[in-house]
Amino acid sequence: MDSLDADQIDALKKAFVSFDTDKKGAIGTDTVSTILRMMGVKISEKNLQEVIAETDEDGSGELEFEEFVELAAKFLIEEDEEALKAELKEAFRIYDKGGDGYITTDVLREILRELDNRLTESDLDNIIEEVDEDGSGTLDFDEFMEMMSG
Repeated sequence: MDSLDADQIDALKKAFVSFDTDKKGAIGTDTVSTILRMMGVKISEKNLQEVIAETDEDGSGELEFEEFVELAAKFLIEEDEEALKAELKEAFRIYDKGGDGYITTDVLREILRELDNRLTESDLDNIIEEVDEDGSGTLDFDEFMEMMSG
């Protein structure tokens, strides 16, 4: 955790908590790939499994927050924030079909489903509720970026 700044740890905590839907203090290793993809990390399934095996020391198939941070740090340190912002801006532009400067929470729901088809309607509702703080039913780029980058 020493290699990450407070903002990065805070962002990881938000992602971790939103995916820890059972509130048990751990997330399944299968969820890790979803979170990493949302953060813009590109990794093959084989490499991901190797990294998870190194990190999940007790072999529980779940990562506690500290283990998750250790794993994510390996990718975050390598990530270039400007490149990530550019990728997110392009993704947002693609989904903002009308060029209105926002996407609807329905579109966000589709994006999240594409990222992880194991998310239940309840999971999607919880994520959207957390992201769409003002309940407007839309996300502007800043809200989208905050969600995708933590």
